[in-house]
Amino acid sequence: MSLATDPSQLMATPPNFESYLALGIYSGIAIFLVAVLLLLSWGLGHKTRSRQKQEPYESGILPVDNARLKGPVPFYLVAIFFVIFDVEVLFVASWAVAYERLGWSGYAHVCFFIFILFLGLVHIWKTGGLDWEPRAQRERRRVQNDQRKSQGSAS
Repeated sequence: MSLATDPSQLMATPPNFESYLALGIYSGIAIFLVAVLLLLSWGLGHKTRSRQKQEPYESGILPVDNARLKGPVPFYLVAIFFVIFDVEVLFVASWAVAYERLGWSGYAHVCFFIFILFLGLVHIWKTGGLDWEPRAQRERRRVQNDQRKSQGSAS
């Protein structure tokens, strides 16, 4: 087995009609199977409701309180933002591995990608998504500070 050293042999050819047809058939079968399984589970599933079935199962222990967490929402928001912006590392790292093959075009695409993510970060920052305290507390503190300043300048 010899390795191709001619650059013209390394160029990829566009897919032909048979390739698209195979992809379309595969996608159609997959969508059909998912739809059939969803319809079967909906049709064959039990439809009875009772108070006992609606209670959360706690390993045989009767629930004593509401199952909803009462923790602060900003922790969850920061976790979601971390996941979103952490996925960026996967794309930039994959570009870094193949930067010689991608050339300046790949560099421009990655710069555009990072720019769009930066715009998303600026939007999150401006809308208060990174603030830890609720907006009502922040507004109350701002009003109190304004009142203190106006009282200090009046006397």
